[in-house]
Amino acid sequence: MQRSDEGRSSPGHLLRLLRLARPELGSLALGTLFLAIGSGMSLLLPQVIQRIIDDALGPGNAAGTIDGMALWLVPIIALQAIAVALRYVLFTTAGERVVARLRARLFEHVLRQEMAFFDAQRTGELTSRLASDTTVLQNAVSVDISAGLRLTASVIGGLGFLVYTSPRLTLLMLSVVPPVLVGAVIYGRKVRKLSRAVQDSLARSSEIAEEALSGIRTVRAFAAEEQEVERYAGQVASSFERARTRVRASGAFSGVVTFAGYAATGLVLWYGGHLVVTGSMTLGKLTSFLVYTLLVAFSLAGLSDLWAAFMRALGAAERVFDLLDRTPAMPLSGGLEPPYVQGKLELHRVRFSYPARRDVPVLKGIDLSVRPGEVIALVGSSGAGKSTIASLLLRLYDPDEGRILLDGRDLRALSPSWLRRQIGIVAQEPILFATSVADNIRYGREGASDEEVEAAARAANAHDFIRRFPEGYRTLVGERGVQLSGGQKQRVAIARAVLKDPRLLVLDEATSALDTESEHLVKAALDTLMKGRTTLIIAHRLSTVMGADRVLVMDGGTIVQSGAHAALVAQDGLYRRLVERQFVSA
Repeated sequence: MQRSDEGRSSPGHLLRLLRLARPELGSLALGTLFLAIGSGMSLLLPQVIQRIIDDALGPGNAAGTIDGMALWLVPIIALQAIAVALRYVLFTTAGERVVARLRARLFEHVLRQEMAFFDAQRTGELTSRLASDTTVLQNAVSVDISAGLRLTASVIGGLGFLVYTSPRLTLLMLSVVPPVLVGAVIYGRKVRKLSRAVQDSLARSSEIAEEALSGIRTVRAFAAEEQEVERYAGQVASSFERARTRVRASGAFSGVVTFAGYAATGLVLWYGGHLVVTGSMTLGKLTSFLVYTLLVAFSLAGLSDLWAAFMRALGAAERVFDLLDRTPAMPLSGGLEPPYVQGKLELHRVRFSYPARRDVPVLKGIDLSVRPGEVIALVGSSGAGKSTIASLLLRLYDPDEGRILLDGRDLRALSPSWLRRQIGIVAQEPILFATSVADNIRYGREGASDEEVEAAARAANAHDFIRRFPEGYRTLVGERGVQLSGGQKQRVAIARAVLKDPRLLVLDEATSALDTESEHLVKAALDTLMKGRTTLIIAHRLSTVMGADRVLVMDGGTIVQSGAHAALVAQDGLYRRLVERQFVSA
């Protein structure tokens, strides 16, 4: 994904970060009110301290005045504490809501991308943006805004009181500020770059972890645990090095800011002490000036830390907004939605290469016509292009050349989501979700009743084994359906397709991984499912192919033979060699 250049992206991303909080303006406004109250109370404290010290050192007995001023401290401190607590709750809650909306919006946007996007992106990279990047943004749009406003108010208010107390001392104290501001700008730019590098590195480590955990059976089978640990640890170490560089930069800048703050305090003490000795300033005023100086110094230090936090957030924001700004090459909706589907399919001179491998042609001018209700079997060696045709029918991709028609309409003119609702698919390794059996079947049609789910399971020869589970249809299948056998997963997937009630059916090696008994049960369920539907069977097994109306033999991205099973066996061609090879291997 392309990024805008740095000069344009920084202010743009910062404004977009702030705009994320727009729906929470009510909570943020109320929080800002409490922020103003808390900041006002903190600015009043040095004034009370000044009065107490000057009265204590003044002529006569000022004990009564001191007591009165001390009593004022109680409501000031109490009001400040209440305001701080309410400000924190309001701003933090608003931030949680902002990030919750952002995550939902980002996830929705990711799901709307075309398949070529997912071919190029790794799952760990995407989950990292959903989890870690959005978490980095959370404080930037809530608590950091609150703290920034509070610290800014403290700086402005403190400077006002400083000027009111002693203009000469204020000018002396401010002499150290310009170098710090210049350093903050330079430091912020560096931190933003480092933060993006850290987030990218963390995303790569998430990719490695996701691959190892999702493929744990393969890792275990090859005894590759140590290899995966080393691969993950190496990427984590790379992330650590980048983070350490960022921390060193932060530490150096914090040291400079701290030095500047205490240097300003030292200058105030030196020159203010001379003013007290000469009688130009009271000790109470000098004390309050010192308190305001420390307040301004620590507030500026806090603002520098917040600036670094915003720069870190910008690094994460670039990754999030790059994804949110991406326009899907193939939208999910938009196009014709015919009221009825007959099921006639036509492919005219279809050529295709996968977007990630443009230099490798997969289909080389396919011509095909399928009548409504016809059962077509595609056979051929791996890589011949059989599954690619199924992907094009589902419009996961569009052909590079040629057209694919459904009932005479180009698939590009149809709504992609509507088209996919007309097609049922049963794959060699069906993906089940880590929910109940019933929920996995109901995935075929949201809102289906329990009776409809059970009827679909019966049609798929799945009801009997589901009923034997202790929790029946409420049984959890585990991640990717690991709690079920291969035959059970296939029958649940078939039940899902039955419930969907599609007009077209794609069976992609649906029985190739099953034992004989499971294949018999699954095949019986498939025979029920195929009745009256235009069906495309991608298969190697002879038992699956023999019942097809027509067999198409593919080789090198083209159809080299077409006809009934018996006629093709009688010919001296590729199909006959495939059949003979299967008998020999059996």
